[in-house]
Amino acid sequence: MPTDLFRQLRIISILIPKQYKYSLSNVRTGLLSALLFLFAISTASNAQNPLMQDTLSEAAPDTLSQPADTTQTKESRPPVIEAEVDYSATDSVKFTGGKVFLYGDASVSYQDVLLTAYQIELDLDSSLAYATGRIDSTGAETGLPVFKDPSGEYTMRSIRYNFETEKAIIEHVVTEQGEGYVVSDRAKKLEDNVYCLRNGKYTTCTNHDHPHFYLNMTKAKVIPGKKIITGPAYLVIEDVTMPFVVPFGFVPSSSTYSSGFILPSYGEESNRGFFLRDGGYYWAANDYFDLSLTGDIYTNGSWGTRMASKYKLRYRFSGNFNFQYITNITSEKELPDYSKSTDMSINWSHSQDSKANPYRRFSASVNFSTSSFDRNNVGSIINPRQLATNTKRSSISYSRQFPGTPFNFSANAQHSQNSRDTTIDLTIPNLTLTMNRIYPFKSKNKVGSKESWYEKISLSYTGNASNRISTKESELMDASLAQDWKNGIQHSIPVSMNFKFLRHFTFSPSFNYKERWYFKSIEKSYDEEQQQVVVSDTTQGFNRVYDYNFSVGTQTKLYTFFRPSRWLFGDGIQAIRHMMTPSVSFSYSPDFGDPKYGYYDWFEYYDARRDEVVRHDYSIYEGSMYGVPGRGESGSMSFGLNNNLEMKIKSRKDSTGFKKIPILESLNLSTSYNFLADSMNWSRINMSGRTKVLGTAVNFNALFDPYTIKLDERGNPTRVNTLLWNDKKKLARLENASLSFGLNFGSKDFQKKNDQQDQQGDNSEFPDGERPPENLPTQGQDQQTAANTPTPEYAPFSMPWNLSLNYNMRIVQDKFNTEKMAYDKKFTADISLNGNVTLTPKWSVNFSTGYNLDRKEISHTNVRINRDLHCWSMSFNLVPVGSYKSYFFTISVNSSMLRDLKYEKRSHPRDNPGFGSF
Repeated sequence: MPTDLFRQLRIISILIPKQYKYSLSNVRTGLLSALLFLFAISTASNAQNPLMQDTLSEAAPDTLSQPADTTQTKESRPPVIEAEVDYSATDSVKFTGGKVFLYGDASVSYQDVLLTAYQIELDLDSSLAYATGRIDSTGAETGLPVFKDPSGEYTMRSIRYNFETEKAIIEHVVTEQGEGYVVSDRAKKLEDNVYCLRNGKYTTCTNHDHPHFYLNMTKAKVIPGKKIITGPAYLVIEDVTMPFVVPFGFVPSSSTYSSGFILPSYGEESNRGFFLRDGGYYWAANDYFDLSLTGDIYTNGSWGTRMASKYKLRYRFSGNFNFQYITNITSEKELPDYSKSTDMSINWSHSQDSKANPYRRFSASVNFSTSSFDRNNVGSIINPRQLATNTKRSSISYSRQFPGTPFNFSANAQHSQNSRDTTIDLTIPNLTLTMNRIYPFKSKNKVGSKESWYEKISLSYTGNASNRISTKESELMDASLAQDWKNGIQHSIPVSMNFKFLRHFTFSPSFNYKERWYFKSIEKSYDEEQQQVVVSDTTQGFNRVYDYNFSVGTQTKLYTFFRPSRWLFGDGIQAIRHMMTPSVSFSYSPDFGDPKYGYYDWFEYYDARRDEVVRHDYSIYEGSMYGVPGRGESGSMSFGLNNNLEMKIKSRKDSTGFKKIPILESLNLSTSYNFLADSMNWSRINMSGRTKVLGTAVNFNALFDPYTIKLDERGNPTRVNTLLWNDKKKLARLENASLSFGLNFGSKDFQKKNDQQDQQGDNSEFPDGERPPENLPTQGQDQQTAANTPTPEYAPFSMPWNLSLNYNMRIVQDKFNTEKMAYDKKFTADISLNGNVTLTPKWSVNFSTGYNLDRKEISHTNVRINRDLHCWSMSFNLVPVGSYKSYFFTISVNSSMLRDLKYEKRSHPRDNPGFGSF
């Protein structure tokens, strides 16, 4: 008996909240003294206290008690509670007959176990805890028990937990395991944190009480954080049992990823036959990178393989790599339409974390593939952007800054390819060393505030080394590094200064020096057989090519103002401002075609068609990487004029304020005149500008030629040294022009406008825009009646939508008209339309289309309809016209773990007779 009393006293001492321990310290001291005295004079008793039995209750069918050990005496049992139990409640705490009742946000914490609920009952004698929630006035369950231990977190309706045996009986438990949820009306927790359940549900639906679908597990064992093992199980969708039964199942629920096989999808194409696609193996190498190998196989012999990997090192870098190789076979070998194509693709993306190194950066964006890869690898859902893109680009770059110095270094490799004509431009490598602008004559210990003119002299340096080739895709691997690749090194040193004079002018003299290092030169001659000039020899060796020029320029700003007539326009328009920025510069460069430089050579040959001896001049560095210094002495003056037009109007929001509205944001005109040229002294006139119309950005540019065109001896149109003004009294003729603008508007734009109009209309009846109080009654209606007015029972209608319209127009020269002695103009334009409509919060429609006005045909059109089915999703993708005409319908589970639980119906674009044609 004293032993039991000591145990109960220890439990009471531990379970009493901390806020009560200090006030009961004297009582506890007296009880301990009395119990010690009784223990000294009493004899040991073998009677067992019935309150300390480890049973749940008479009504409970499951027991949480441990089997009795007849060989172990009462005194040798370990203590029931091995650590302090902390508990609390916001409502009340009651002690009755060895039990503690906690009400209102109750919580009990014991070692690494935490139990929270609206109501918790602690039985101090049996080490049991019983927790439940409650039903509020609306009939909803609140304060449901939540049990947390090292295995995870569990929500339930009620729980009986034994702190000594760590067993529990649970009603309606819900726990998240991986991407899914396990729901069971009754479960038993064992001491090793294993849960046994009967007729449990495994689902990825968050509607736990009534999931849209679930796998009914007749009996199962859940090992949290590791796996779920189930006996016979069957699929239930919307309370309808499906004819899908598995005799046993294993569902991994580990929080870490693991290696395993990837099940393929199956289907049929009329062109390639039956297939197994996207099957393979996933290798979880470690926490830093993974690797998946998948493949496709078709009954007609077509096949493909893919390799994908993701990697990441925290605070250092991250990226992904994808490689694809496909072989497509069409028709049979004996048939005339038989064809076999091989394509490959490499995609690599690498980014460095900004915290890794502030002075070094490495990044990569590689998108390389054969020209026909996108057409032959088209999937179930057509990507309109991918099909519309004819050019692919790649870049790998490394940069380094040198702290404390003005120098920076960068190295990169670049790639560009056109899928239409299969041309490839490859640059490997491209090295750049730069020195930021420095002022070598600026005094370090400056005295006074005024700088001397020579202190404003600055210089910088840029060095480039590059190796480049431009060739066809099929000829890339056979190209010769010495003959076909272009390479060289260039040094550029600009020296400049600028200062103001006459207060409003900026004066900027400069000197530019360039030096190129080439490693080969060419020699040309006339080929009698081909009847044309050809490169007859290439000489390898180091060649130094330099040039320089001088320039000086000035610019200023001019303002003009125009105030419209108040009688015509009122006082809304205050003024219109026109800002002009004229600039003039003069540059000089010597004649580097002089024989003393050795950059140019010539030869003569007899032209039988013209019956004369022709002199052909050429540069021995023609086609080199960084070009060749120009021939002829040049002394040209360049002119530029930038215009800006704005209107100042009164602000509607602020009666005393004003607002600026741009009429013409920018209009640039530029040309030049070469004083030292023998002919055609004027260069072409460039015009570019931008503005906004109704909030839409409009960009335009054009190129004009001031010289006229005549027919040469062969009847070909040629520019001649006659100004168009002298010939036809016109300043210049249009060579090409372009115009582009885009509109992007949606329901939000109209909603803002309506809100502003409603707000202005409400405020118009009150002085100074003040609004009445929300509950102010109207005339003839008392305040009580207004307060009791029922709220209209309707749901606000909302259907968000967005529309994007883009227009691109181009005017180019077409055929030459001999009657007008001018080129006919060819007009071409493209219109693209993209949009999305959210019909309801669950339905959405996306579409994209376009029209080419030159070819008069509809561009690639794509319509996609999506339906959110909570834990499922439904989509319908349609390509109604064109060579990629197809459709794709699917209903699938959102969880990636159950991605094979889906239904698909498709019409593959390969089934079209004109698949992939342009």
